[in-house]
Amino acid sequence: MSCRIERVASGTRVALRVSGRIRADDIQTLRESLAGDVVAFDLTEVTIVDRDVVAFLATCELQGIPCKACPPFVREWLDVEKRRLDGDDGTRHR
Repeated sequence: MSCRIERVASGTRVALRVSGRIRADDIQTLRESLAGDVVAFDLTEVTIVDRDVVAFLATCELQGIPCKACPPFVREWLDVEKRRLDGDDGTRHR
């Protein structure tokens, strides 16, 4: 695994703090780490993500698990991917 995943609890709420490089190979581990009480991803220390990871995280956000403290390049990419997944990628004709 190329990233580190920590569960950080604040009362009854749990965030997954992810740091380092997140690659497609890490998605299954992230998915398994979401069990039950996770309410957010903390991506403060993420350095690199790949396309599959962005699609996974965008899907999580659309399902109510936000990505907090993202580096700006990750946030921009997530927002683009969420619009694409929602069918609002700017290519629809009016």
